[in-house]
Amino acid sequence: MNEFRVCRLGRTDYEPTWRAMQDFTAARAADTADEIWLTEHPPVFTQGLAGKAEHVLSDIGIPVVQIDRGGQVTYHGPGQLVVYLLLDLRRRRYKVRELVTRIEQAVIDLLADYGVHGERHSGAPGVYVAAAKVSALGLRVKNGCTYHGLALNVDMDLAPYAAINPCGYAGLAVTQLHDLCGQGNLAEVGEALLRHLQRHLEDSDE
Repeated sequence: MNEFRVCRLGRTDYEPTWRAMQDFTAARAADTADEIWLTEHPPVFTQGLAGKAEHVLSDIGIPVVQIDRGGQVTYHGPGQLVVYLLLDLRRRRYKVRELVTRIEQAVIDLLADYGVHGERHSGAPGVYVAAAKVSALGLRVKNGCTYHGLALNVDMDLAPYAAINPCGYAGLAVTQLHDLCGQGNLAEVGEALLRHLQRHLEDSDE
């Protein structure tokens, strides 16, 4: 059973949404349908399990939440599309590295729809346009099931990124879809990305 239940949540506070992902994952059974949640968050920095405090460079009044995904610190804020992937990897029969590749390819295909060339950078999960990161990716796997997911910068205030080393990389440039191609409609981008994700996640032959 590889169907997805799609939840379009609108704007949600970060911490209750994270706790809801944990609760969903803890309660799911072998036949629980996988879910994809589309949302955006008020301004928040999230610090992953390996996160180092020195990657938060200054206090600009945005809360820092310690969470249980992989990776370092990133920023979420209005105008950024956040997609949470609550998947049973045992049922889908692929590993975490393959899942990451599938997610990245969905974002790359979305960017191509808008005439933007996205690419991977070796050893640094996410999607980049030249040297600038446009999409961050971080997952948690528990009992063979994933939660957390990806963030795609669509049309947001990028200034808070200057207060951190994004994903732990000092001086890492960030960009967004609106600046790259003029597309700033979060809902429209969300539906387009959803189509690419469903195609890549359902295809067992990739």
